[in-house]
Formats: sequence, C-alpha cells, structure tokens
Amino acid sequence: MARTIKIFDTTLRDGEQTPGVNLNLQEKMEIAKQLVRLGVDIIEGGFAIASPGDFESIMTLSKNLKGVTIASLCRAVEKDIDRAWEAVQYAESPRIHTFIATSDIHMKYKLKMTEEEVLERAIAMVKHAKGYCSNVEFSAEDASRTREEFLYRIVEAVINAGATTVNIPDTVGYSTPQEFGRLIRNIRNNVPNIDKADISVHCHNDLGLAVANSLAAVENGAVQVECTINGLGERAGNAAIEEIIMGINTRKDYYGITHNIDTTQIYRASRLVSSLTGVNVQPNKAIVGANAFAHESGIHQHGVLSEKTTYEIMTPESVGMGKNRMVLGKLSGHHAFEERLKEMGYSLSDEEVKAAFTKFKDLADKKKVVTDRDIEALVDENIAVPEIYVIDSFQINSGNKMISTSTVSIRKDEEIITEAATGDGPVDAAFNAIERATGVNAELVHYSIKAVTEGKDALGEVTVKISHNGSVFMGKGVSTDIIEASVKAYLNAINRSISEIGESIISQ
Repeated sequence: MARTIKIFDTTLRDGEQTPGVNLNLQEKMEIAKQLVRLGVDIIEGGFAIASPGDFESIMTLSKNLKGVTIASLCRAVEKDIDRAWEAVQYAESPRIHTFIATSDIHMKYKLKMTEEEVLERAIAMVKHAKGYCSNVEFSAEDASRTREEFLYRIVEAVINAGATTVNIPDTVGYSTPQEFGRLIRNIRNNVPNIDKADISVHCHNDLGLAVANSLAAVENGAVQVECTINGLGERAGNAAIEEIIMGINTRKDYYGITHNIDTTQIYRASRLVSSLTGVNVQPNKAIVGANAFAHESGIHQHGVLSEKTTYEIMTPESVGMGKNRMVLGKLSGHHAFEERLKEMGYSLSDEEVKAAFTKFKDLADKKKVVTDRDIEALVDENIAVPEIYVIDSFQINSGNKMISTSTVSIRKDEEIITEAATGDGPVDAAFNAIERATGVNAELVHYSIKAVTEGKDALGEVTVKISHNGSVFMGKGVSTDIIEASVKAYLNAINRSISEIGESIISQ
C-alpha cells in the first residue's frame, strides 16, 4: 500500500509572521475554513501565549472546525503549554506543539543552556503537555544545524516522554536536499523508538530549497510536512503546500505516496490568502502564478494546441484554475451567481451573498462578461472588515498643469461627511480628503495596483497599507476605475484600523 503523508498547515502561525501581515479573527476563520475544504490534516492556529488575539483565534478555530486537528505552538515552558491547552482543549482533535532549540549556536547564544539542560527541559515539558492531551508534537528548533548524536538523544527521550510527532526543522533554510534527506534517514536508523512517533519536517526557504528539502525528507521516511499557502512565512518563507502536493501528484511514479488534499481547492486557497494578507503571488510562481499555465512562445503554443502534455505536466483544472463553466453578465440572476460562488469554494451567509451580488450587478453594467477572477476580487474585497465609513461620492480635478484636488463624501451611519483636499496627483488628493473626513492621520507605507483580468474594461485591484499608532493595516479596493479602487482601498484600511484599535485612539 502507498504511504500517506500528513499536511500540517502553518499559514495562520508561521505564515502570519510574514513582515507586514496581520490577520484578524474573521480573516483567520475564512482561511481556516478554506484549509478544511482543501483537506489539510492539521491546522496550526497560532502561538497561544503570544497575544490575546492569537489565543482567541486558536480557541475559536477549536470550537468551530470539524474533521481537522487544531494545534497551538508553545515554547518548552509550563505557562506556554498551559495557555496552549486552554486554547485547543475545545477542538475535536487537539494538539500541543512545543519546541526548544537544540543547535550549539542557539543553545549558547539564545538559550544560554547546556545540552543536558535542554534535554531535561524537553523531557519535562513533553510530559507536562502529555498531561493535557495524547497528541503532542515536539520540535527541535534548528535541527539541521544540531550535532546529530545529540539530536538522536533528544528525539529518543521526548518519544519516551510521550511525544507522538517529532519535528525536524530546517529553521534557517541552511540544508540541502541530499543532506536533509540523509539526516531524516539517519534519525530513522539511529533512534531506537522512532517507530512510535511520526517524523515531521518544517523547512524554510532562505536558499530557495524548502520544497526540495521537504520532498527529500518524505523520500527518506518523513510522514508529516509542515508548510504554508503560497510559501508565506518568516524571512524568505516556508515550503509552499501547493508545490509539495503537486510535486507528489505529478510524479506519482517517483514518490509513490498519497495525501488527503483536494487539489482543485489549491488555487482558491492561494487567491484567498493573497487577498487577505496583501501579499501578491508573483506571476511566475509555480502552480498558482498567473503565468503558470500561460504560453507565449510560438513553438510552445503550437505544441500545446496539438497536445497539452507537450508543455503542460499538469492541468489548470487540477488545481482549480479552470475556465469559466458559466458566463455571467448583467442579465444573470441571483441563483446563477450564488451557484457560481459555491462552485468556486465560497461559503457565504445570505447577507454576504446579497452584498456580493449587488457589487456583481454594478460591475456587470460596466463589463460585458464578468470572470471568476472578477468575482473573487469583489467577494474578497471586504471580507471581515466592518464598513464604519462608506464611500458615497468623490470628485477629482487633475491635470499635468494644475494642482490636483479631490472632494470626497463619505457616510457614517446616517451622516454624510464631505471634505476637500489637494495633493500630489489625484490619488494623493483623494487620500488627503479621506483623512480629513475621517479624522485619521495615517502614513501610507505601501500602494500597489494590478489588473485583475485583461482588456480595457479590466478590474483594477488596489492594495494599500497604512501605518498608525505603531501598527500596519492593509486595505483592498476593486473597480474598473483605478481612482475609485484607490479610494475604496484607503477607506478599507482605515475601517480596519478603527475596528481593531478603536476610533477614540486612532483619532488622537
């Protein structure tokens, strides 16, 4: 029988540690529900003791998600483990994931502990975690730079203490595939009780080898891979789940292993995570990039038209990036639109469907055909962001020989607030008018625009990030008018900041 590997998704923990990414509870729930549809085996919801927000999100995931294991990361410290259990105890299948560094450089400079002290701490904390639940994972941080004999000792000891999964991280992305595969093989051959626990790996991408190292580990006996959607994570990120899974799928002849992932949900997961984190997927990204199934060379085009497998080793349909099965336009009804949302993997409330349909009809008046990517952009635009301020109208006066001015009217409850401002160009003028109307004086730290689809009537998707009171808030806006998209994005970011830190604080 083919060996089945487990997918441990850490998008909500390690992925959120991507610089500039800050997900709220509702956004984490949206991503988590998509991860369940994707079929991941374990979701690491966060680091429970890190913040009240992380604790609340892990606990909410634990109470609401079924058919998946929920894990919380914690240091090898009693209070961390206690807090982790408080958060995951409600899960259908809870896991405590504790770690301590084992490399000489980490023990000397970070922990200031000896090998024996680290060993003693690891054993004690695994036993402490085991007192709460049967499913305990232990990670030897910086394992790939750890003296192998010590790594064997600590892995054997924590398994004896009750660890059911032992994770071997390449924490700083230092290893190479041949070297890392050999390390996993050596652990299997030198740890007497290794058959009593799953071997897991967690590879970082500092040298661009995270996926290759993970697959090398799987070849050599690892049964769990820790990864993230789009490869998000600290520094250069983590191993990308979509690349690992499609590597295994495409080369079944080589790997001979199986998994529980529904590959048709990959593109939807990638798009959702990109939208909610504000981290765009590069066009040439494997599997989910815009160019992953694009062919420009005449030779390539001729080959694909004759036989797709000449230049495509997988199909776009296999990852959920298929062509429209239903053409939607201004004459399409609510039922057809709702069915399309379900086919695309959305699970929205009646109110959310109604709001999305209204946006769809507005867009359909401006475009002949509304594509799946248009719909994704519309639905994802305001996920989990309370609309405290709503744009009512705006007017721009701009030219190459005049000072740009903007008049903006926004609605708060039943009140209409109108302000005007000048700026260095129409977008800057509009942003300045919005700041005057809302009373929010924020610093714009990022602005980007991209076309969602092709053609002169394409939707423009604007992403902004603003800084205020020491925090960064992301906003998105979409429209066939790039100024309107910019206005929506800026107001979206301001609404997010107010909802998270309070209007009284942000107005100071």
